[in-house]
Amino acid sequence: MSYKQILLLGVAAATLAGAAPAWAQSDVNPQNSAQNSDSAAAPNVAAEEEILVTGIRASLASARDFKRNSDSILDAIVAEDIGKLPDNNASESLARLPGVQVNRYADEASGILIRGLPDVGTSFNGREIFTAENRTVQVHDFPAGALAALEVYKSATAELIEPGLAGLVNVRSRRPFDFKGLEIAGAIRASYNDQSKKTNPNGNLLISDRWNTPIGEMGALVNVAYNRFYFNNSIRYTNGGVDPVIDDKGNLKATLPAGETPNFRLPYSVGLYYPRGLRERPSVNGSFQWKPAHNLEIYADGLWQAFRNQGSTESFDVSLLRSSKDGTLPTLSNIVRVDGQPNKLVSVSKTGGYPAEMYRSTSRDYTNTYQAAGGFIWTTGRAVISSDFAYTFSEYGANERSLDAQTAAAPPVNVVFEKDKSSWFDLGNYDMTNPANYVWRGYYEREYYVSGAGIQWRGDVALDTEIGWLPKIKFGLRATDRDAKKRQGNRYAGTAALGVALNSLPTGGLEQVQDGFRSDGPPFRNWLMPSYDSIQSNAEALRQLSYESLQKLVAANPTDQGYKDAMAKFATKAIPMDPYGGFYSKESSYAAYAQGSYAFDVGIPIDGSFGVRIVNTDGRYVGTSKVTVKDPATNIETITSVTNTNRQNYVDVLPSFGLRAKLMQGLQARLGFTMTRTRPSFGDLNPAFTISRNTDFGSATGSNSKYAAFGSGGNPDLKPLTSKNYDATLEYYFGKNGAVSGAVFYRDLEGFISSYTRDVNDPTFGLIQISRPENAGTGKIKGFEVSAQSFFDFLPGWLSGFGAQANLTYVDAKNQLPKALGEARAMVPLTGLSKWTYNLSGFYERDKISLRVSYNYRSSYVDFYSRNSNDAAYTGQQVRPISRLDFSGSYTPFENITLTAEVNNILAQPFSNYRYFNETQYYPIDTRYEGRYFSAGVRFRF
Repeated sequence: MSYKQILLLGVAAATLAGAAPAWAQSDVNPQNSAQNSDSAAAPNVAAEEEILVTGIRASLASARDFKRNSDSILDAIVAEDIGKLPDNNASESLARLPGVQVNRYADEASGILIRGLPDVGTSFNGREIFTAENRTVQVHDFPAGALAALEVYKSATAELIEPGLAGLVNVRSRRPFDFKGLEIAGAIRASYNDQSKKTNPNGNLLISDRWNTPIGEMGALVNVAYNRFYFNNSIRYTNGGVDPVIDDKGNLKATLPAGETPNFRLPYSVGLYYPRGLRERPSVNGSFQWKPAHNLEIYADGLWQAFRNQGSTESFDVSLLRSSKDGTLPTLSNIVRVDGQPNKLVSVSKTGGYPAEMYRSTSRDYTNTYQAAGGFIWTTGRAVISSDFAYTFSEYGANERSLDAQTAAAPPVNVVFEKDKSSWFDLGNYDMTNPANYVWRGYYEREYYVSGAGIQWRGDVALDTEIGWLPKIKFGLRATDRDAKKRQGNRYAGTAALGVALNSLPTGGLEQVQDGFRSDGPPFRNWLMPSYDSIQSNAEALRQLSYESLQKLVAANPTDQGYKDAMAKFATKAIPMDPYGGFYSKESSYAAYAQGSYAFDVGIPIDGSFGVRIVNTDGRYVGTSKVTVKDPATNIETITSVTNTNRQNYVDVLPSFGLRAKLMQGLQARLGFTMTRTRPSFGDLNPAFTISRNTDFGSATGSNSKYAAFGSGGNPDLKPLTSKNYDATLEYYFGKNGAVSGAVFYRDLEGFISSYTRDVNDPTFGLIQISRPENAGTGKIKGFEVSAQSFFDFLPGWLSGFGAQANLTYVDAKNQLPKALGEARAMVPLTGLSKWTYNLSGFYERDKISLRVSYNYRSSYVDFYSRNSNDAAYTGQQVRPISRLDFSGSYTPFENITLTAEVNNILAQPFSNYRYFNETQYYPIDTRYEGRYFSAGVRFRF
């Protein structure tokens, strides 16, 4: 059967219906189907029953039973009630599960790691879903109020959508057959951020009903959710690598006091950075179910979720080692060295050199993701036949307008490099409140758009064999077709040479930039800039002024090609799209799987599954490369462009095996082996590469003057990441919601992808520095998890309302640096991974009161590897440990009305990191202060 015929069958099925309920989809946990009630998990019961998940006890019990009865090794979070996951977005909730770590930025959790790996597959109600050009969805884009449960699969079965290297996160919503009849439920909440000083409305509303008709039972559901958050972070930082005060040619980068030995290192600059903005996340999902016969269900699903952001970033940066425009070196004084470490400074003062620089970047960006799906489930005799077809489209767009300024002269700087985990500085007596001390430095605009679309179809057969040891076999086909594309353009007018006063621009007067430091911040923290609205509303006037300014600069510098190119970009109102800044990808995959469930008794009951999934990937990736060369004789630049097309076609064979032994009542053990892989991202596979000459090449100053050119781009030679996964668990279930479990795991990796910067001796250019993604070598991940939960029902009276949940994860993960780096391939810690993570939660739930306190800890981890200036060895940037404490409570004065209150990020511990310049010495980098959220609201259900 051809691929087109397969798709036509899927379309035909979809015209009858829509997407399978999560429990009926073979791609996610099909053993939980209504047709397999012997292993059905608690949250997925037969259509005749009502799912009524209310309260922490019921939530824990549902998640526990889902884990207990699954064929896979997994963990889950089930909503306490309609619209009530325990956090503001899905990623925050996932951070409470064993083995899961999240990254946080701008007051929310974002990237997810499972057992040390970031390559996590995502699905929505069992279907693949993605955001724009990515392969996965941004899980934090799901408002918590829209969801029924989050399911984290740590081991795969053959029937699952191919998970990422790390596993699979399935986001599950509700459907009308979950309820007995008419259901109206929702929540309204207000949240206050103590750094932005703003109050944010949030809410969700679900309406569902089911009814009998002459042509069978039908049900319909719609759920609407809306989240809105103002955030305002404040960051103190030291910038860039850690530089020696003498360059690789033996030249001093600064003037030193008489007798001072130039044997120390210091950061390139220090500064302040204030990201802030307004985020909105509207979401609508709906579902229709129809049972024309007792053994046939037809369904349709739809989803729209969106992201809207109005952001502003304020930056202030003052260089410690950069020379003035005429080449005059800065002067360092008051040099205080660390005792016993003469090459590291406690503090320093700087005068002269380059002016301080600042900018206000204003942005507006959005995401829209749509998914429409349909299918059927047909039970006939001993077979269950199902099919599902879905179409997904997602887009992300952004525009940015940034106004740059600098001080009229270089201010004096007094720096303490480590106070409260980052730099602490002042500008002496330089008056930053005087508008006359600001000069217009430049204007930047950017337009960015990425999108992705895909169709997916699957067909499955589950057959009861009536064979004792092999009770069930399953097999199926799956086909997908994806595209991804990006286009972007930007332009910049550097105008510092004209000396234009900042307050003379069309943006009008200047305002003081407001910091978000909660208590005493650094001595210097505020400066002047045009307002957000004045930059956005005067974009065309700024564009025209930039064009006129560049005309003046071209007239004064007729041989400067950079000014000419910039002027050409500003000649039109619309930003020209960069032919070298985009890509197009088209990729199809075809999968077939077969899986058997086995069961026998050897004194203890043993069951499990075994299977294999075979996947063929066929992709085409297109990008345009750019090489800029300057003829030294004529001083004329030439640009060569080439459109590159890369093809990849490969087959993955992914076996899986799982075993469960029921050792005694409530006690079971599992063993699992799987092979997984993750395809490189579309952007990483972009074959385009850009090489640009270095304008500072050969100069006496400049930390990168040794490089003739710089190169960057994708890597069409990247291979999929592969992993062999070994898992073992011991699980004990007791009481109504109690559980204790432990797990050990081992991952044998190959080809982990990260971006690296390295030096290459090119026969045409000479020494160039290139940055691009590379496959690392082999890697090993090993670790263990332990978790426990229970309510203390054995205690007398009101004390029985107490309960607790705890989990601990240890992960030791290392991989080799890539072969392309051409150096000793030592094993180094995997980036982004904390060795230790634990969660502690205490509950109290009795009568009308429900309380929860949750504590999360994550140990330090390596952020990335790169070189310091003039160094040959790779060094790491390390993130310090961080803890988080959250509280939530509710009171139900009436049966259908619940009052709620939450406090998130109670400790408000700042994020901080530091940069090594050898194996034992470092300078701090960022200290980021994030907001606390205080929320109050009401939930209702009728």
